[in-house]
Amino acid sequence: MLKDLSPQSLFMGCLTAFVGFASSFAVVLAGLRAVGASEAQAASGLMALSITMGLCAIVVSFATRLPVSIAWSTPGAALLVATGAVTGGFPVAVGAFIICSVLIVIAGLFRPLGRAVASIPAPLANAMLAGVILGLCFAPVRAIAESPALGLPIVLAWIVVGAFNRLFAVPAALLAFVLVLIFGVDIPDGSFARLSQSLFAAPEFVLPAFSLTGLISIALPLFIVTMASQNIPGIAVLKVNDYKPVPGPLFAATGLFSLLAAPFGGHAVNLAAITAAMCAGPDAHADPKRRYWAAIIGGVGYVIFGLLAGGVTAFVSLAPAILIEAVAGLALVGAFSGSVVAAFREPETREAAAITFLVTASGVAFAGISGAFWGLVGGGLMMALSQGISRLRTKNKA
Repeated sequence: MLKDLSPQSLFMGCLTAFVGFASSFAVVLAGLRAVGASEAQAASGLMALSITMGLCAIVVSFATRLPVSIAWSTPGAALLVATGAVTGGFPVAVGAFIICSVLIVIAGLFRPLGRAVASIPAPLANAMLAGVILGLCFAPVRAIAESPALGLPIVLAWIVVGAFNRLFAVPAALLAFVLVLIFGVDIPDGSFARLSQSLFAAPEFVLPAFSLTGLISIALPLFIVTMASQNIPGIAVLKVNDYKPVPGPLFAATGLFSLLAAPFGGHAVNLAAITAAMCAGPDAHADPKRRYWAAIIGGVGYVIFGLLAGGVTAFVSLAPAILIEAVAGLALVGAFSGSVVAAFREPETREAAAITFLVTASGVAFAGISGAFWGLVGGGLMMALSQGISRLRTKNKA
């Protein structure tokens, strides 16, 4: 294996870890806090996710010799933001994380369930994802409206750097956020001293609680979003780069590592798509058989970032919440635009996708169940009705 390691793969692995962590950790923190996590529990969740996804990438890439990049579920974290606190607090959310992890394992081991998830109409899955993300994507605009001096530098950094290289747009926004926090926010004396003392996060075990509300509002939508928006596209990225992964075992592996992270506040880890394209592409190495080292190095980087999650979380907590949401929203602009295009591409399913999108984006919960679930149900019923009427008309013409 060491003969396959190259400077090119080493650099790409380090870049993968930085981009994967820096581009969306704010979304994870916002999501965990939204469902009731304290600052310490959010730091623990971020640490658990980063370490487990790093270990999963190392183990899976080593075992398969494929550049399998792993990430936390960014759409899933955005879903948590949209869902908000549930009855029973964070323990119920952790119980939902555990159920989601078990479902992912089953989807990998039980082929019919895996096929059922894969058969969810892509327009509806993408419309649900777009609806979940929409609210967070408004945050950069709200940040500028509330405080132009603080919000505008972050957005401008994202725009200017993104015009040259979109890969570095979110890290640039994150750097601007750090500079704004240091020079533009009135930080109480002694904060940085306390920050150095909390550099390493302490794992916080959360005793899970299980409820029907948690199952329907968090576990099922989180499972669907993670599978449809992360795991399945992750397989597609590998196939595009001429690899032949076996999906079932990979899905099961991400579910098992998610199960390890859940009791400590982690919502889900999954196959990556964006960073997978970095590790599986020719920039990682000219020889496809040697690119797996990029994913392994990336996994090592995630573990290191995870160990420093306490300092990251404590530093971010010094900033106004709207600035954290602004960085998270900028990190999700690409995902939002891509999901919208995919949701409304086909004329035959646009109305169904629109219903899914609007119900999900409304943020309204019925019977204590989040709009993401009802959006998928409403869109599915509309699609079934449209297809039934179309078949009836065809039959009558015949």
